Amino acid sequence: MKREFYREYNQVEDVHWWFVGRRRILLTILNRYLGTSNGHRRILDVGCGTGTMLTHLARFGNAQGVDMDLEAVGYCHDRGLQQVSQSGADSLPFEKDTFDLVTALDVVEHIDDDLGALREMRRVLKPGGLLLLTVPAYRFLWGRQDDINLHRRRYVARDLGKRLQSAGFEVVRLSYMNSILFPAIAAIRLVRHVLPEPPKLESDFAFPAPQP
Repeated sequence: MKREFYREYNQVEDVHWWFVGRRRILLTILNRYLGTSNGHRRILDVGCGTGTMLTHLARFGNAQGVDMDLEAVGYCHDRGLQQVSQSGADSLPFEKDTFDLVTALDVVEHIDDDLGALREMRRVLKPGGLLLLTVPAYRFLWGRQDDINLHRRRYVARDLGKRLQSAGFEVVRLSYMNSILFPAIAAIRLVRHVLPEPPKLESDFAFPAPQP
């Protein structure tokens, strides 16, 4: 992500409807697979950004995070999240078979060698551990948010599943999120493709929105 947008994300991730709704979906999935908190469970959030999701992951166990950008790490420390360090997803500073849960939420689309990063996550995950992964879908939905976030690609489920299997994972569940919103999102993105570009590249989250 372009560095100037970290401050913006830090301000809106707790309250913007998109992040709030997405977080609820992910926490519901984790509740289903993990259940109650376990103090012995070790969790790693790869590409933890400004730390919003990491604060929620702490309910499931001992959660720590890594992010390649020092500014993001600084925002995490400001939140009181001291178990956050600087690292890229393709070279994690942990021993093999360390974590019970690894999360990588909208991370691997930023990485040139996404398969290498997935293999690295598999390396630090314990046998029988879980990976929770999200990525943006469909190349034709490419928009300014992809440019701002320095995305390398978008995915379709079949290709992502093949990558995960190549990295050594057994895919338990693979699906699309926010399918109800898909027609509206697709329409907006397609309209933007035919409209003139704004003079300044602005994030879709430029103005904080209240929770619905």
